[in-house]
Amino acid sequence: MTEDYILGNLDIASIALWLFFFFFVALVVWIQRENQREGYPLVDEDGSQADAGSVFPNPADKTFRLPHGQGEVTVPSGQNPERADIAMAPSAASGGFPFEPTGNPMADGVGPASWANRKDLPELDGKGHPKIVPMSAIEGFAVSAGRDPRGLPVVAGDGAIAGKVVDMWIDEPEQLVRYLEVELEADIGTGTRLIPMTLARIWGEKVLVKSIYGEHFGGVPKHAAPRQVTKLEEDKISGYYGGGHLYAGKRQDSLI
Repeated sequence: MTEDYILGNLDIASIALWLFFFFFVALVVWIQRENQREGYPLVDEDGSQADAGSVFPNPADKTFRLPHGQGEVTVPSGQNPERADIAMAPSAASGGFPFEPTGNPMADGVGPASWANRKDLPELDGKGHPKIVPMSAIEGFAVSAGRDPRGLPVVAGDGAIAGKVVDMWIDEPEQLVRYLEVELEADIGTGTRLIPMTLARIWGEKVLVKSIYGEHFGGVPKHAAPRQVTKLEEDKISGYYGGGHLYAGKRQDSLI
């Protein structure tokens, strides 16, 4: 008989199931809102705020203390400002159509050459030191396998000799080569430029860089400090080489 039980007809299993259900729904909502701390509110292609936002409202501001004395950041309202006045224009009056570059897309950072407006500070390791540094500036690193590219000529996508490799920039904690530093030929430009290692290929007695042509090496974004590269500079450099796959020479023309 039910009067023999303290809780009577109360279904404990059903209550536990419903409690779990509401907890799980609340957890999903919380995770979704926390996911909206970066990149929100959403914007259209022209930079204006998009009408169609998320189903859930943006979370309240939260301030994070950054390590190694880099200050604080408040999100979602305190994000880096979006890039403005980009040299591009819509190809049609209605929305959904692609934008076309109006200047030099590789230098302006348009399309595949685009870059994010990251902080103009170097990426740091766990001890607060710049992660990516030239091999010539540190001790204990050497080429243990494969061909040492230092001293080899850099051959561009059109076969031109852009310069020669003078150093390698390594990610010290990861022990990986991130960039090659090339000293430009006099007829190409002055000074040195960085080449992302993922876009360079050591082939015999030369280093091939097919993404851009010789004439473009002088326009590669420079890094300001001789022994460090900032996150913003990295994005601009990688974007420039990446954009060359489409914009360098006549690669947009039909192959037929």
